[in-house]
Amino acid sequence: MASFHARSNSLPSRQHPLTSQIEENLNRLRSSQSASTSSSLGQQLNCLQDLHDYVDMLLQLPLTQHALAQEQQRKCVDELLDGSLVLLDVCNTAKDALLQTKECTQEIQSILRRRRGVEGLASEVRKYLTSRKAVKKAICKALKNLKHLETKRSTSSFEVTGILREVEAVTCSVLESLLSFVSGPESESKLSRWSLVSKLMHQKKVTSVEDEENTNEIANAEATLRSFVKSENIKHVENLQNELQNAESCIQDLEEGLECLFRRMIKARVTVLNVLNC
Repeated sequence: MASFHARSNSLPSRQHPLTSQIEENLNRLRSSQSASTSSSLGQQLNCLQDLHDYVDMLLQLPLTQHALAQEQQRKCVDELLDGSLVLLDVCNTAKDALLQTKECTQEIQSILRRRRGVEGLASEVRKYLTSRKAVKKAICKALKNLKHLETKRSTSSFEVTGILREVEAVTCSVLESLLSFVSGPESESKLSRWSLVSKLMHQKKVTSVEDEENTNEIANAEATLRSFVKSENIKHVENLQNELQNAESCIQDLEEGLECLFRRMIKARVTVLNVLNC
């Protein structure tokens, strides 16, 4: 990965507010990459949005545009543009996965409110689980595309493209964390029946700090629904509704953050294309 240490005269100095803000956001994102809760992912998406805002401001500077337009940078810039297409495609996959999961979650909640009974609910839950399989398959493909992009990434001796390389790398990392969160841990299907039933029975269970740090609302809802399919017991419907509501709220927050990031990434891509076409 390129560093910020070798500065040229093609961009503002390291002390310039823009480059300082970019470095600060990059460092903040790198230090938070091990976090895997919906709250931490939301914070990462917000920080990533700020990073892309600063990058866009950097791209608007005449010195930056002059540097990007240099013939010796064309190959690297083309690679970055190709990479931006991959990232945008991955963003679309993540948005589709969240939307599909949210719609299925809302449908089950609607059935619970209407109290159609075990039979109707079980059928809808099975549809939800089938949908989740398709979502996970699409996510698996997107993760492979991200890995492929990472292996193709080269370093750059030019400052401006070096910065863009670093932004691309940290964007890859955040999207990878997001996709993994939406897909859910592979071990969730191996959870014991007792742990799932116990969770349903204790509506006001006090969650430990460790549990909070490992919370995945989407995976929790799916695990609870899988448990229901096995038992078809609607005795604890209220707890099931709580799990689904938590998942829906989590999805809504991630959707909003992802959509804002998507727009910023498109804006930056258009700016670079305009520079090359001038």
